[in-house]
Amino acid sequence: MTWLKMFLLSIIQGITEFLPVSSSGHLVIVESFLEIQSDQTDVNIVLHAGTLLSILIFYRRTIFRLLSQDMRVIPLLIVGTLPVVVIGLGAKKFAEHYLESSLLAGCMLPITGLFLLMIPRIPQTDKSYTEITYKQALLIGFAQAFAILPGISRSGSTIVAGLLMGLSRQSAATFSFLLAIPAISGATILETAEIISNKDLTTPLSLLAAGAVISAVVGIVALWLLVRWLEKGKLHYFAYWCIPLGIIIVIIQLMQQ
Repeated sequence: MTWLKMFLLSIIQGITEFLPVSSSGHLVIVESFLEIQSDQTDVNIVLHAGTLLSILIFYRRTIFRLLSQDMRVIPLLIVGTLPVVVIGLGAKKFAEHYLESSLLAGCMLPITGLFLLMIPRIPQTDKSYTEITYKQALLIGFAQAFAILPGISRSGSTIVAGLLMGLSRQSAATFSFLLAIPAISGATILETAEIISNKDLTTPLSLLAAGAVISAVVGIVALWLLVRWLEKGKLHYFAYWCIPLGIIIVIIQLMQQ
């Protein structure tokens, strides 16, 4: 892992983890076409840790309020996290190879685009995420679990699911990223345990620290942009990136076979 590769991966992770274009899909594509290996466990940990830090900083007031006043939201987040735990562990055990397929990422990116094109057609409300039911939290959780597939945007699918549950745009984004905290934390813990058991720390600590900081800073900017674009009703514009990119990737992959 070189400084340039770490810089590129950190930038890609910070941008695509929050903007609705699928971080896993873009990392798989970058790995495939630019021969940048993003599957090193220690690198994955710091990139996830950086984006987790972005959420904690950006939503620090909301998190504090959640822990002190809106505690009803905590069990909602637990329920919403269950699908990704069950499906994610199963996928890691039985289908991890398929989750690294750039062809699959290319096929899924247009589906993300179609999700995003739904946003302007969903009626706007002023419903807060504190008002959703456990069933609605679970359904949003299944949308998050669907994003295990490369090319399916976690933020895009959960925000659309939240809007379909009747949430306001701001509340849909807030619940989406609150829901990301246990999901990203869990993935980071699992990968850390894997490193400890395999003694697989292969990247210099200076590179790892730089990757965490870069992905965190870029992630905060991406979060700020996403919330504002969503409020202005412009989030569906990302569909015009996801759909053509997915088609191009599929064509390239099929031509190479």
